[in-house]
Amino acid sequence: MVRIRLVILVAAILVAVTPHPGAGGARAALPAAADPVGTWPLAPEPALVRAFDPPELVYGSGHRGVDLLGSPAQPVRAALPGLVTFAGSIGGKRVVVVDHGETRTTYEPVAASVRPGDVVRAGERVGWLVVPFSHCYPAACLHWGWRRGKVYLDPLRLVGEDVPVRLLPLWRR
Repeated sequence: MVRIRLVILVAAILVAVTPHPGAGGARAALPAAADPVGTWPLAPEPALVRAFDPPELVYGSGHRGVDLLGSPAQPVRAALPGLVTFAGSIGGKRVVVVDHGETRTTYEPVAASVRPGDVVRAGERVGWLVVPFSHCYPAACLHWGWRRGKVYLDPLRLVGEDVPVRLLPLWRR
């Protein structure tokens, strides 16, 4: 009897402390129906150089966005309407961040044409693509990210690109 109670107690504790998908883990995702419709940040539609590969753990390795092939000084556009919350350098890399309410998009390396506090429409220019700190150096490519809180999302979902389905374990380790 004591053994059964102990097993039940341990099981209840494990269920309570084990993070579940959608509870803020690095690979949690928005339901497909909730995806807003956005625009490509580069025109014409760019080639995908590197796909989204979110980390298994919050600080784990992975690719937290996509890399899109571009050209130096190519205009970079906001994928969704929103408020510019950052336009500057982080560790020497030029970055623009646009807040969309529940989510935000990031664009790098980009020489900003906007300032924090600016409101932008979808498709409006936020800056120009630069080569220094490009993920494709010596070529120019845009690293485009999308986040909901601390959860990284695949930005290609904003433009209706088919994204492979990944089945995740019921509980993370």
